[in-house]
Amino acid sequence: MTGLNDTVGLWIRKAENDLKAGKGELSSENPATDTVCFHAQQCAEKYLKGYLILSGIEIEKTHHIGKILNRCKEQDDEFSILLENGANKLTAYAVELRYPDDYYMPDVEETRAAMEIAEGVKRFVLRKMSELGFEPEIFLSM
Repeated sequence: MTGLNDTVGLWIRKAENDLKAGKGELSSENPATDTVCFHAQQCAEKYLKGYLILSGIEIEKTHHIGKILNRCKEQDDEFSILLENGANKLTAYAVELRYPDDYYMPDVEETRAAMEIAEGVKRFVLRKMSELGFEPEIFLSM
């Protein structure tokens, strides 16, 4: 493995940890929906940033999924499907839900939808990484 592959692999593993944490909490009796939505956003963000790194594109420090997707679209226009599928909705969960200033608690239905979006981003990005010759399965099984 190269250093680049290792770096991308670490982004995948971190994204998978967010997905795992979100799924685990969502399956609990009384899920902390704000926390699950935060992890959904983080999962999508990390997968997208991993793709950018693999593509040799510098990542910026932002949690805004739309901005990150626009960077991905510069490399591959097919990323526009993620915007059409509502991935940008996850942006609100990055910061707004972390602090009680603007209290908002998503219901379970909204939370499940956020997790579905994150899983859709994951599937799409993994396919795109594979098309670039990257083997994500190595890091998914760790």
